[in-house]
Amino acid sequence: MRFKYELKQKSQRNMARLGSFVYNGKEYETPMFMPVGTNATVKTLAPEELKEIGTGIILANTYHLWLNPGDDIVKRAGGLHQFMNYAGPILTDSGGFQVFSLARPKDITEEGVHFKNFKNGDSLFLTPEKSINIQMNLGSDLVMSFDECVKWPSTREYIEQSVERTLRWAKRGKDAFNNPEQMLFGIVQGGEYADLRKKCALELVKMDFDGYAVGGTSVGEDKKTMYKMVEYATTYLPEDKIRYLMGVGDPIDLIENVMRGIDIFDCVSPTRLARHGHAYTWHGKINISNSKYKDDFSPLDSACDCYACKHYTKAYIKHLMSEKETFGARLLSIHNIYFLTQLMAKIRANIATDTLEEFRDAFIKDYYGDGYDYK
Repeated sequence: MRFKYELKQKSQRNMARLGSFVYNGKEYETPMFMPVGTNATVKTLAPEELKEIGTGIILANTYHLWLNPGDDIVKRAGGLHQFMNYAGPILTDSGGFQVFSLARPKDITEEGVHFKNFKNGDSLFLTPEKSINIQMNLGSDLVMSFDECVKWPSTREYIEQSVERTLRWAKRGKDAFNNPEQMLFGIVQGGEYADLRKKCALELVKMDFDGYAVGGTSVGEDKKTMYKMVEYATTYLPEDKIRYLMGVGDPIDLIENVMRGIDIFDCVSPTRLARHGHAYTWHGKINISNSKYKDDFSPLDSACDCYACKHYTKAYIKHLMSEKETFGARLLSIHNIYFLTQLMAKIRANIATDTLEEFRDAFIKDYYGDGYDYK
């Protein structure tokens, strides 16, 4: 196996953990943020730029790559690493989020899920076995079980049925999985119900996956509910295996969920925000389209040493975005991903000194301002 996780240190005050994994001879530290490359590319950025930023794992989307160019094409190209020229580790999701975003309840059956191809309207059918086979063809390093991501709120009765189905799908996918060069993750579902999260986690642990993900969050719930969902799951996951929170990327959520035992995160937000002119800074998020930046010749953030901040000004980037020049979105994407990698580095440093709670409080004051109540 090309990827092995090691737990190195635990906080004495909360569930935060320091860890690392070695991949092809290089060590990567956790907790970590993973940029999303849905179509085998992190939007507007080259692999060389991601390396310069300091990213580790990146994520690609199973469903979208299945539709185009097709997992058979990627396999013939030598797998995702060769296809997209990315030498670092790659995680693929299972298509389960598309159950949430594209399928109707009546489309979800015991055997699998019926979809309409969003590109041309063709009928598609995705099963746990098919999801695993697609991901094996893609050649990613971290593979996700096929699950159902349930909308919030949903009735307890429906979530009970969904958890049981997700567990059956996890077993079917594990039986179909046969690539020792990949790691297979089980995904904990259960909505906001503590007992259902516990049951799902413990049953997945019995199946002995290589790692575990927490799913079904960031689907409309408030932050307090999200944090409960995560803690209800991580409490019952083994300490010696990596834990992944799916689709979460707001800065405060990264800090709070590290404190609840999460090791890796992904979200489309840094590049999506960039394409709409938004930039993270250590004093809060800014919208570069604001007229006050027209003659502001300072960097996006004076405390940042990313490529964008070292070479360009707010005024120039505002100009690029006003003229819909792609270079503007590229610069903002570089900056936003760099910001989150640096945030994770600060989180790791504060876990090492067991001062993450103090760091969180100072970050909230600087980033969100006095009076911000995220709970």
